[in-house]
Amino acid sequence: MGFLSQSWAIARKDIIGELRTRETVVSMLLFGFLVILVFNFGIEPGLREENLVKPGVLWAAFIFAGILGLNRSFAAEKENDCLQGLLLCPVDRSVIYLGKFLGNFIFTVLMGLIVFLFFSVLYNVDIVRDILPLGLIVVLAAVGFSAVGTLFSALSVGIKTRDVILSILLFPVMVPVVLAAAKSSGVVLDGRPLGEAGLWLGLMLVYDVIFLTVSLMTFDYVVEE
Repeated sequence: MGFLSQSWAIARKDIIGELRTRETVVSMLLFGFLVILVFNFGIEPGLREENLVKPGVLWAAFIFAGILGLNRSFAAEKENDCLQGLLLCPVDRSVIYLGKFLGNFIFTVLMGLIVFLFFSVLYNVDIVRDILPLGLIVVLAAVGFSAVGTLFSALSVGIKTRDVILSILLFPVMVPVVLAAAKSSGVVLDGRPLGEAGLWLGLMLVYDVIFLTVSLMTFDYVVEE
């Protein structure tokens, strides 16, 4: 099997396991919906700054819901005593990282798109006409989120307070992605062309490339510790 085939085998295992239990996906979607709903009660309809607040609400729901999925990424392997067996597989450790990354990425993109639907209903926003540019923003944000989150999830899996540690580690590093995603989606939701957010899209792209590369290179050292 090639590098990508081996990675996809790991990602496929995670996807099939989640489809059987639906534990993580349901939790992510429910939490994302609740975050949007709570913010909805706190924003006065017709507020002048409402359009400035909406992108922040959207990506706050994305990040908080996504962390639930990351917490389960390696925790499920640890709880079932499968992590050591996975690390003993006769493959490069970067294969394991990429497989976990792909699984997290797929779940995060699906969660993000459904969170967008929740957002459009509660905030009366028509996202159908802008689904392609918004989908591109979700994909770029999900790559960076999953790249860093997968590495930090592996780093914190052996810690009792891993849920708290993962959030503490992840939030500061994700600031550039959240800021760029909020600015880019704000441009689209205002009815302007996505090209006006070119600088922010470029920031996300550069972030994705750098952190995905760094995570691939350092994953072996993280799991050894």
